Amino acid sequence: MRAKELTTELVRFPSVSSTSNREVTSFVEDILTGWSFDCERVEYVDNNGVTKSCLLGKRGSGSGGLAYFSHTDVVPAVIWKGPSGGTAFQTTEADGKLYGRGSCDMKGSLACWLTAVEQKLTSTWKQPVYVVCTSDEEVGYVGATHVVAKSQIYQEMVQRQVVGIIGEPTTLEVVHAHKGIHCFKAISHGIAAHSSSAEGLSANLAMIPFLSEMKAIHDETSSNPRWQNDKFDPPIVSWNIVFHDEKTASNVKPSRSICQVLFRPMPGQSPGELMERAKAAAQRYGIEFQVRSEFPPLWVEPDAPHIQTMLKLCGKQKSQTVCYGTDGAAFADLKKLVVCGPGNIAQAHTVDEWISLEQLKLGTEVYGKMIDEFCLS
Repeated sequence: MRAKELTTELVRFPSVSSTSNREVTSFVEDILTGWSFDCERVEYVDNNGVTKSCLLGKRGSGSGGLAYFSHTDVVPAVIWKGPSGGTAFQTTEADGKLYGRGSCDMKGSLACWLTAVEQKLTSTWKQPVYVVCTSDEEVGYVGATHVVAKSQIYQEMVQRQVVGIIGEPTTLEVVHAHKGIHCFKAISHGIAAHSSSAEGLSANLAMIPFLSEMKAIHDETSSNPRWQNDKFDPPIVSWNIVFHDEKTASNVKPSRSICQVLFRPMPGQSPGELMERAKAAAQRYGIEFQVRSEFPPLWVEPDAPHIQTMLKLCGKQKSQTVCYGTDGAAFADLKKLVVCGPGNIAQAHTVDEWISLEQLKLGTEVYGKMIDEFCLS
């Protein structure tokens, strides 16, 4: 199966978000240029000094077209428990499943798309097909924001308002909406000293009342109908609090205490209000406040013509919503987006990540139908 072969090749690149993804980007670029795609790379250096690379490709001409969006970074695989040992970046096949980091999220999806395009190369193209491969999706849609700011091909897609497929794993369900992502970091500064001494200042002393206020917001957003939306599961903004003081020993006053909150707003809500409340609390306790990301929910009306067409092509009756986010949050200028890809999100990021061979087969078939509908008809 061609999609299985390509998934294996893509998984071999250990493109964890903390490292560069330039090698896997070059691999995909070589494939696309061999198929007469015009390619554009958008590169940048991340906050840790690592060079990252996004790739955009276009084949064909016309006033409309179809775009596919993927990301080539993956989450870490510090602990890996594949079916027969080995490493996370060497695929293993067992019981109709292909194991490997990124096999589900989302190199298997990209492999299906590339296979579907390859099968149509000798057809008569009436509209262009676009491919977008981003970096740093797993750490806040960073690559996508660079694409929006710098890519000429992306601006062409916006001008033409092409239909865009975000190929994240949905078991090929048609998804018309997902939650947004807002994230901030609060840092309390102290002075390290031995706990028995009168010297120093524990950074946790200011952080404790701040955490109490974050807990109050957590409880409010979990119970107040204002912050709920029954169209999503779970129907809350999922105000998640992570806290640490850099593993300070119990007999040392910590010099720094850090709280991070990530929450997921839904359409019609006011996430800026929650951000302002958290910022005001930080100011009250003399805590440094950093906004890390602010991305809106993805929402397309379920009765939109392109959603209805996708349902027909996928053999589904009704489009869905999901609780996780995608690069689609950064591509808000595109009004005809849909999330649809092979694999189950339940397998993403796990210690034995896998995608079924059946999903690779079906994903290739479905993407082929989409190309037929929007590029060849």
